[in-house]
Amino acid sequence: MVSTTRTDPLRILVVDDDDADAFMIEEVLAQASLPVTVQRARDGREALDLLGPDGGLSGAERPDLILLDLNMPRMDGRQTLAEVKNDPALRAIPVIVLTTSGAPPDVLASYRHHANAYVTKPIDLEEFESVVSRISRFFGETVRLPRPPA
Repeated sequence: MVSTTRTDPLRILVVDDDDADAFMIEEVLAQASLPVTVQRARDGREALDLLGPDGGLSGAERPDLILLDLNMPRMDGRQTLAEVKNDPALRAIPVIVLTTSGAPPDVLASYRHHANAYVTKPIDLEEFESVVSRISRFFGETVRLPRPPA
């Protein structure tokens, strides 16, 4: 496996309304062998507010990766994904749908809205941790991610 050496943290935006799931994701990422910074939004509206021109994550602070749940209040992940991928300033950010739904219509709709991957959250805690760890290693060590100019 070819590995890239990161000198700066992998910036991940976790968009999930479930406090327990978000906490587990953040804990696994904090224990990763690579530097990671995590921001959290509790729903799609909050995520888009953070990502927008007046939000707290503009320009060079934008995430390298978005982990997106589908079933959330106010604005669900389906709508959020469509908004992100329709915005020229945001569409290059990889979005991994990480959700409890394994329903074929959700999978198909996510890919039709240009999700970069669709992962069903495992129920088993150890498998959940393993999935999050593999995602962070893949995006933190293996792939090259687009970064806006400084």
